[in-house]
Amino acid sequence: MSEIRPRRSVLAMPGSNARAIEKARTLPTDVVLIDLEDGTAPAAKAASRESVAAAVAARGFGAREVVVRINPPETEDGEADLAALAPAAPDAILVPKVKSSDALIAVGSRLRRLGAPAATRVWAMIETPMAVVNAAEIASAARDVDARLSALIVGPNDLLKAGRIPPPGRAALVPWLMQVLAAARAYEIEAIDGVFSNFADADGFAAECRQGRELGFDGKMLIHPSQIGPANAAFAPDAEEVAQARRIAAVFDALENHRLGVVAVDGRMVERLHVEAARRTLALAEAIERLGA
Repeated sequence: MSEIRPRRSVLAMPGSNARAIEKARTLPTDVVLIDLEDGTAPAAKAASRESVAAAVAARGFGAREVVVRINPPETEDGEADLAALAPAAPDAILVPKVKSSDALIAVGSRLRRLGAPAATRVWAMIETPMAVVNAAEIASAARDVDARLSALIVGPNDLLKAGRIPPPGRAALVPWLMQVLAAARAYEIEAIDGVFSNFADADGFAAECRQGRELGFDGKMLIHPSQIGPANAAFAPDAEEVAQARRIAAVFDALENHRLGVVAVDGRMVERLHVEAARRTLALAEAIERLGA
């Protein structure tokens, strides 16, 4: 099993807000997402680009993963973003408005030519109906070494607008969300649920986090620090899940069960295929414990 990195909380902040970026170094978010696209005004993009690159290069984010959302790569700002960020070596570059795998392969190839380390991955925003329709084709870029693709993030507000779906619209989006999730799982990459815009509605946010976890997402994109704790709790295995995973792993590890495909655990029949899921749960719990959050 490859190393598991928790991505329960993906806190977005404008690239123009230096104070927010500095504060993010101390927040218990799994991922710091710095936005040079929609979250940064056109007049501030050039200055923000340089300050963000400097902040990323300076490190100091601890175990937090640092991801920067660039402007569309086919634009002048997008190209400048890549040139500035490649030597800064963020953990990932988030590409907005992706509609096909070609854009991701182009970004990955550009990063290689700019000298970005191989550890810098590429994430993709799924925020148009065309991207949902092409989700599997987009996710297939994970098989291309140049593309560096390791995660998909859903942009629900853009999807609601483009789909002419009246708010709140979450129920109507579920089939679209599941199409993105299936594509991510087919190509063994992460899937991150999108933002819940009304950060003052704590109950609504908690409910949407629970639903996102039940649908199978790995975490949620956030817009306010107050959302970090609930997201971290919702997308982490609870004590009973961890205990059950330990029991399943232990039963199949027992010498007398090595040749069995099905065994009884807690009064129900469990197949060997469930062992991998149990081991992933344990690995995720251990990774979260190492973060201390």
